[in-house]
Amino acid sequence: MTFSVRYAGRDGGGARLRLAGELDLSTAPELTAAIDRLSEAGESRVLLDLTDLTFCDSTGMAVFVRGDNRAAAEGGWLRLTGAQGRVERVLRVTGLADVLRYEPDTVDPASRSAS
Repeated sequence: MTFSVRYAGRDGGGARLRLAGELDLSTAPELTAAIDRLSEAGESRVLLDLTDLTFCDSTGMAVFVRGDNRAAAEGGWLRLTGAQGRVERVLRVTGLADVLRYEPDTVDPASRSAS
């Protein structure tokens, strides 16, 4: 299976990246590069939509944490939404669901206490 990252703007600012396929050691650099490009463009609020993500290993989880740390250093955040099945289970078992304030149906984390 392939991996893709698609950019979609959000009402009220911020960026939404829609991930699809398998996020692992070989595909993580693509997500890292997308997050880095957003940061370099001054975007510090990023929502990762995991609805179509079918697999995520520890390398992918590390990209999520790195992205959140970078966004926080710039006064922003990185949040996750839409995970299902194994991906959601891994987020919960590892504790990243709490760390990254994961909410399955969050459309706009800014509408909650995302800071």
